[in-house]
Amino acid sequence: MRAYERLLKYARVYTTSDPNSGTHPSAEREFDLAHILVEDMKALGMEDAHVDEHCYVYGTLPATPGCEDQHALGLIAHMDTAPDASGENVNPILHENYDGRDVTLPATGMVMKVSTFPFLKDLKGETLITSDGTTLLGADDKAGVAEILTAAETLIAEGRPHGKLCIAFTPDEEIGEGAELFDIPGFGADFAYTVDGGDAGSIEYENFNAASATVTIRGFSVHPGTAKDTMINASNVAMEFHQALPITARPETTEGRQGFYHLCQMYGDVTTAKLGYILRDHDAAKLQFKKDNMLDIAEFLNGKYGEGTVTVEIKDSYRNMLEKIKPHFHLVETARKAIEKAGLTPEEVPVRGGTDGAMLSWKGLPCPNLGTGGFNFHGVCECITVERMDKAAEVLLNIVEIYSK
Repeated sequence: MRAYERLLKYARVYTTSDPNSGTHPSAEREFDLAHILVEDMKALGMEDAHVDEHCYVYGTLPATPGCEDQHALGLIAHMDTAPDASGENVNPILHENYDGRDVTLPATGMVMKVSTFPFLKDLKGETLITSDGTTLLGADDKAGVAEILTAAETLIAEGRPHGKLCIAFTPDEEIGEGAELFDIPGFGADFAYTVDGGDAGSIEYENFNAASATVTIRGFSVHPGTAKDTMINASNVAMEFHQALPITARPETTEGRQGFYHLCQMYGDVTTAKLGYILRDHDAAKLQFKKDNMLDIAEFLNGKYGEGTVTVEIKDSYRNMLEKIKPHFHLVETARKAIEKAGLTPEEVPVRGGTDGAMLSWKGLPCPNLGTGGFNFHGVCECITVERMDKAAEVLLNIVEIYSK
């Protein structure tokens, strides 16, 4: 079975994670795909395939004769889809021999314009896969799941030599909890790759350091007719706080290795207001500066309006994997060779986000990220091609081959 055929099957299973549930997994529906994957893995010959109580799927391919002393290699992808767009009732559409022009999504009439998404012209002649326009596609990261299992099937069917291969599929990556309850000792790999990136041929081993910040403003309400020199409008103070942050350090004004403050939520009235931010930077020192800057702004506003008016609660989320990948840089070098062997040019771009691999790297399992062949994740314009999925699976097979020697 080719990788895209598995994607078409898995994409139809509703697995959107829930950031507000507080449970593990965050949504019981994630078990639906987990159970399907266990059965598919067992059908391939992975007798130990199973799903645990937290919806983590694990399975192994034992080393072939002569490869027992090679390193145990892990391959990881996530099953959930992002809550940014609907992941229910996904209807994948195949556009065969795509002409490289604007694409109309049939259920809504929405047009994916080449002027907006220039990469589309590079997909000319391939079989493009999109949703019908009412949902995301789910290639993030069901394409990674499909490519890993396709590579495993090829290894078994063709009797290719390999060391121990450890496979895992995680829940809740999209809400930052995919690595939280991952059983690294039980997984059994010496090192691993997540298959959760963009175009086939990409290698990601540098990501943002991340934190979240909640700013709470307590105002003082009196009748507006007698408010002079008395009222402290919490909503106005919240706007004053936000305006004190640099406009040039927002997601919409940054790129590459430039970090940002991102205002995700805001609400309030005269008495109370809250601002929710995420903070990102590849440089840990620069992220610390952003944290300190927010605390300094709060201190200034408290001096202006009274102690306790503004409080800032900051929580670290994840860290740049680069520090943990450097001592195991053979992972990157091997991926480069595997990508070149597949006829592609390696593309190494710092991730403006995070992956399960970043958190797993800091927990002791070095884990860079590989591309799946997909684009436009987290929205209804998500897409991928049949051919790029084939290439991504080929890259995985090349990596396995290199480590088998």
